[in-house]
Amino acid sequence: MKRLYILLFSALAIHTLQAQNKFNLLVGTYTNTCDSKGIYVYEFDAVSGDFKLKNTTEKVISPSYVSVSANNKFVYAVNENGTQSAVSAFSYDSPTGKLKLLNTNASLGADPCHLINDDKNVIIANYSGGSIAVFKKNADGSITEGQQLIQHEGKGPNAARQEKAHVHQVVFSPDKKFVLSNDLGQDKVFIYKYNSGSKHEILTLKGTVDVKAGSGPRHLTFSKDGKFVYLIQELDATLTTFSYDKSGSLKLIAQTSILPKGFTGGTGAAAIKISPDGNFLYVTDRVDANSISVYHIQKDGSIKFVEQESTLGKGPRDFAIDPTGNYLLVGHQYTNDIIIFKRDKTTGKLTNTGKKIELCSPVGLVFTKI
Repeated sequence: MKRLYILLFSALAIHTLQAQNKFNLLVGTYTNTCDSKGIYVYEFDAVSGDFKLKNTTEKVISPSYVSVSANNKFVYAVNENGTQSAVSAFSYDSPTGKLKLLNTNASLGADPCHLINDDKNVIIANYSGGSIAVFKKNADGSITEGQQLIQHEGKGPNAARQEKAHVHQVVFSPDKKFVLSNDLGQDKVFIYKYNSGSKHEILTLKGTVDVKAGSGPRHLTFSKDGKFVYLIQELDATLTTFSYDKSGSLKLIAQTSILPKGFTGGTGAAAIKISPDGNFLYVTDRVDANSISVYHIQKDGSIKFVEQESTLGKGPRDFAIDPTGNYLLVGHQYTNDIIIFKRDKTTGKLTNTGKKIELCSPVGLVFTKI
């Protein structure tokens, strides 16, 4: 009897371990450039790097970026479609990967390119519209019509890209007391107080921080301890480090360029993420660079360059690191694939596994639990 118990316990332990090493990978795509169904759900094995398609949506228009609810039961996506853009809510069954559309509402601004959610609100960044829109959540996970619209006004020195405000991202502070938003058009980071329970004044402006003129702030990420913010600037590939305090204040510490010495081609810095252990920072660059840079985060928040590698495709719009930290997956908008890299957890360096997921125009990657 004792031996039977040991066998049963061992089997259960192995099953649990296997379950902990498998995740769902949600991929948002553009549907107007090639044959895409919208959002794709893959099962990903974080031990082997293997994957399999589980499910897709049907006829969802350009869900470029997706955001998963904390309880893993709902998915929210922006539908990037010019002046006809929208935001959609889906129920999400993680074991099967099935997504069921709950409802869709107008985004209140053209070309939404990023979004976040918590238990009460969905907040989106409208790039071409130059605005932030906030939607309340209903009890069933669906969303209301927009309850707040914040319009940014202004421009920058790059006449081609900064002719007006271009809101590129919204991010919760670690304590959810603030929402930070990057405006590529104005070279500013906006800091909003977050009043989650309010009906229409969910975001109120606390202040702004100017960054290098013409740099075009795109995406930022917080350090694991919440004391530092790392910002990538799209137009000139500047990488800026700020200190951050709980009052919602940013203070510039350092600036560097992710471009190699002597580089003369086009640049379009894109995504920035930190490894699950908080030790390494990764940044992608597009246009002619098509690279990913790796930095080691020091105890004082400063960063030390580790390496820069080709992403092995064109247009590395987004990437994701699996929750175990074993693999880093880069989605290429123009070569229509996701390249799977193995991560060295000690050095942060990346090695091509030779494995890739082929699909139309992947532009947003998110891992979830199964």
